[in-house]
Amino acid sequence: MAPRTVVMEAVEKLNYRVTIGDVAAQSGLDLNTAQREVLALASETGGNIQVAESGEIAYKFAPNFRQVLVSRSFWLQVNEWLKGVWKWVFYAIRISFGILLVVSILIVVLGIIAATIAIQSQGRSDNDRNDRRSDNRGGGGGFFFLGGWGNPLGNPFIMFAPDYYEPQRLRQRDPDEMNFLESVFSFLFGDGNPNADLDERRWREVASMIRSHNGVVIAEQIAPYLDETSRLEGDEYFVIPVLSKFNGFPEVSDAGTLAYKFPELQKVASERKAKTSGAYLQEKIWKFSQAPQGKIALSIGLGVFYLVSALVLSNLLQNPRLATTLASGGFLGLVNASMGFLLGYAVLFLSTPAVRYFVLQFLNGGIRDRNQKRSVNAQKIQNPSADLKEKLDFARTFATKQEVIDQNNLAYTTEEDLADQEYKKMLKENKQG
Repeated sequence: MAPRTVVMEAVEKLNYRVTIGDVAAQSGLDLNTAQREVLALASETGGNIQVAESGEIAYKFAPNFRQVLVSRSFWLQVNEWLKGVWKWVFYAIRISFGILLVVSILIVVLGIIAATIAIQSQGRSDNDRNDRRSDNRGGGGGFFFLGGWGNPLGNPFIMFAPDYYEPQRLRQRDPDEMNFLESVFSFLFGDGNPNADLDERRWREVASMIRSHNGVVIAEQIAPYLDETSRLEGDEYFVIPVLSKFNGFPEVSDAGTLAYKFPELQKVASERKAKTSGAYLQEKIWKFSQAPQGKIALSIGLGVFYLVSALVLSNLLQNPRLATTLASGGFLGLVNASMGFLLGYAVLFLSTPAVRYFVLQFLNGGIRDRNQKRSVNAQKIQNPSADLKEKLDFARTFATKQEVIDQNNLAYTTEEDLADQEYKKMLKENKQG
């Protein structure tokens, strides 16, 4: 996700009044990026700067700052339009694989019917052929053939009736609400990376953990949120990216114990209660598909039926009796020309999810291993040794409370004229005097 988008979401979640530390903690961005984006956003949307008497700065945005931003930027308007279009385009892509499956099955089934009738017709005399055509017009063979397939199986295409699927507004849907056409896409390709926001979650959790410990932590408290922490015994190299991201710095005891301070994260526009979602960062396991099991089974069944039918049709089209019919073109000629695609799609329809299944097993093995390592690191903090308790005690000596930039004690704000602010400040000083 783009830094600008992340910052805008953070501002909304923090009720439109923030410090740089607030935004960095909420979004997971480093402080420099957060500061750059907040300043740019304030400039482009007419946000206000509030300066506390202590010199700390908060930024206040209007609740409709998104609309202001869009109205001021042509390219943002274009981007918003493209995002809306892409949702529908991607939606069409998702259901297209299900539609293609249905159409392919219908073509194959109709091809089998047509090929069977043509083969039977070629084996009879002219009189027999004429009699057969007369019978067909009276009530016939073709429909009987369909009935022969339909009776033992029921109607395998009933879920494709026109009223089976009604387009709905794009939204995050419950798996049980996923229609068959969407289920086909989910069966083939899955539902996206469940850890696409892992980096954002990681830094948000780290910032929340630091705030929950009054802005000072030790390396062992950070370790449960990172991937690699065991290069050398006692080496705290993995803390460096965290220090860089949140403008932290180390404090060293006489015994060489290290604690890490993050004063910028303790400056807030209003009191924040920091909460982490868990004792360590957990990566989500890849799911094969979010589609209901019944619809996955249906997709597999139709895929197998399609593959078998395509093989039957391919075999029928090799019959010498169809040589003249195929050469003359028509429906069977088109079907014969497209057999490579029909067979290829049938094979890919079943092989793609099969390969994906084994790939996901490999990926999930790595995720479980990383989660286990983070869990072990978290257990060390929950059940600290004597040395670890000593480090934690040393870190607590540097703990600082959150510094709230109170709106009632501002030295300056861009919301009001400077002369009016000076006058109010003078009145305030007189009252205090």
